[in-house]
Amino acid sequence: MKLRLALLGLAAFSLMASTTPATASTPTAPAPTPGLDPAGLQSALDDLHAAGMPGAFAEVRDAGRTWRGAAGVADLESGRPVRPDLLHRVGSITKTFTSAAVLQQVEQGRVRLDAPIGDYLPDLVPGERGRAVTVRMLLNHTSGFTEYIPYAFPSAFPAVSGADGPPSSKSLDENRYTHFEATDLIALGLAAPQSAEPGALPGVYSNTNYLLLGELLERVTGVPAEEYITRNVIERAGLRHTFFPTGPRIEGPHSKMYEALGGVIDPPRDYSVYTMSWDMTGAGLVSTMEDLNRFYRTLLGGRIISSASLAQMRRTVPVIALDGSTISYGLGLQKVEVPGCGTYWGNEGTVWGAGTVSMTREDGRRQMSIAINLMRWSRTQPIGDALSTLRLRTLGCSVSEQP
Repeated sequence: MKLRLALLGLAAFSLMASTTPATASTPTAPAPTPGLDPAGLQSALDDLHAAGMPGAFAEVRDAGRTWRGAAGVADLESGRPVRPDLLHRVGSITKTFTSAAVLQQVEQGRVRLDAPIGDYLPDLVPGERGRAVTVRMLLNHTSGFTEYIPYAFPSAFPAVSGADGPPSSKSLDENRYTHFEATDLIALGLAAPQSAEPGALPGVYSNTNYLLLGELLERVTGVPAEEYITRNVIERAGLRHTFFPTGPRIEGPHSKMYEALGGVIDPPRDYSVYTMSWDMTGAGLVSTMEDLNRFYRTLLGGRIISSASLAQMRRTVPVIALDGSTISYGLGLQKVEVPGCGTYWGNEGTVWGAGTVSMTREDGRRQMSIAINLMRWSRTQPIGDALSTLRLRTLGCSVSEQP
């Protein structure tokens, strides 16, 4: 549910809102810039590294042309450089994959978007709550179900979880190799006070929703959700480097992923080795920037779900994000409007130490995917401005600094 400081470590939240200090100047984007600007894109990556980001890499596509770039290091100890083709934990971008899988089941008549979730999962969401919350409400975060992550990692969020003492990394470190059962995590979210009434607007972002959708997929398909998504979304999109990890390690070339927990962990600690059972169908995927652009190009082109399902996915509502801002969210898909530059669709997210954003312009001509390997840095670091500028450049917007 995006509480400003209390929830600084949550799994999925807006890269722009969560990483830009309140005192930062605001880059403005007066108009789209046609074509690619390799020098400007690389300069923006270099500036982000110079501002304190250990490493960042990106792929930008424009009208059939592709640029890939990287700046900084994948390992602070060895100095190994980052590369544009590295694997990365992509956090809540996973939600778009999960949503597409659910919509496939809607197309096959096994799931109804506006049916109560209690019709499908009466054991997990019994009684009046199960009757009041629909599948659509889970997909667009209007269920009112509370975020479970502060209760799974209580030391990181003592203001929410009620843990003693100031925020610390104790829960993160203790659970590096923990196997969480999704049903236990769901129970944590449902046991907490509701964040809102079912269907109320604005909605409140919650990973509890997407764990329930994973359970829904398994119930109606008869196979684990990760298996269904792999066969029917990842493989259908032709992705070669996107997968749900089966253990704590990423198999293949990747960066270390440094978590600062808002300055609590100093120096930042590597969490690239981490069991993702704590949010598999909400934030568990590993991918590359090339694969993410291919995925959104295929999805928005109508080759994974039907045009009718895609229209449902694009029906947005206001949702309170993890930093307290309000975003425009559909069914696992976020809409971003940059004044004077265009409308973009995609998603973004983080896990411990890794952040990713992937956006496609509404006309399909421009795509960008960015990965960074430090999250929740100290607010004294000037990373936010540099990341905002990089994002606008990759979106194809002319950038000027507003005093």
